[in-house]
Amino acid sequence: MKTLNLNEAAQFLKIHPEELRRRAKAGIIPGAKVGKCWVFLEDDLVACLRSLYATPRQALQVGHEEKQLCHSLNAVRRGG
Repeated sequence: MKTLNLNEAAQFLKIHPEELRRRAKAGIIPGAKVGKCWVFLEDDLVACLRSLYATPRQALQVGHEEKQLCHSLNAVRRGG
């Protein structure tokens, strides 16, 4: 298990070290402050980065739409 200091982790994530420190302090990015230094596990940073990936979306299916009734046809008859 590889550990990274603040600068190494920031370089790995391609963000500024100060921004990484803010995010780690807020709990957005996993890390631990040991004494005066931040320590990050490379595996945790990979998992955090992967959690930001966009979720795959289903392809649009053309021509397979359900027919929906017009709202005016769903109205309740009153009076009359």
